[in-house]
Amino acid sequence: MDIDIIELSERKARFVLSGVSTSFANAIRRSILAEVPVLAIDDVNIYENTSVLFDEQLSLRLGLIPLKTDTQSYVFPEDCNCNGVGCTLCRVSLTLSAEGPKVVYSGDFVSADPKVIPADSTVPIIELKEKHKVVVEAIARLGTGRKHSKWQAGVASGFKNMPVITVSECDYCGKCEEICPRDILKMEGDKIKVVNVIECSMCRLCEGECDMDAIKVSSDPGSFVMTFETTGALTAKEIALEAAGSIKKRAEQLSEIINAL
Repeated sequence: MDIDIIELSERKARFVLSGVSTSFANAIRRSILAEVPVLAIDDVNIYENTSVLFDEQLSLRLGLIPLKTDTQSYVFPEDCNCNGVGCTLCRVSLTLSAEGPKVVYSGDFVSADPKVIPADSTVPIIELKEKHKVVVEAIARLGTGRKHSKWQAGVASGFKNMPVITVSECDYCGKCEEICPRDILKMEGDKIKVVNVIECSMCRLCEGECDMDAIKVSSDPGSFVMTFETTGALTAKEIALEAAGSIKKRAEQLSEIINAL
């Protein structure tokens, strides 16, 4: 298996995964979406809410705010020594107190743990009018996207087969270059050059435009271009490592079960 990193930032990753099956590539995609643990608001204690939103609507909005997560400092409630009752190892408290007129943003939360804060401070929660007030305590716990989408660390995760474009005998009319929507084909003198093939959408417009059938667009069945973004709870690198680690852990557990039979 080979990995060629094309783009890696805090919020986005793109890489080429080669020498693997479609099933393995899909396992990586699913693990990114459903198996990476992050913190999310799970309980809300509302002490005062005179806004236009019902308590349930306000709680729903709070639950979908991504929180920066320190996976080394917290454990799943079901794995905690407190048996899920609630302690500093399995939960973190965030408080919010605001009075109108103003727009309340995610950055107005005050966290008991300075490392656990909203990933973006500009997420609008509610607009308070004159004399409107909200006072809440939000309890965040560790979870995974398998249980609920609010614990989904990776988003827009997908892959495609690596495109392969071959050009044989050609009369260099330039029609393929003109019709290519992503500028993959370039005329250089009396040659057609394939540039940045990874961006090819495999629309095959160039094939239909070529009167000589000189262009063939196919894909490599063992190579995949994978892309995903993050909510900001974890970095793209952390999500990729956690996702791969989850697959490895489950594979080892399966191996132990099979060996015990």
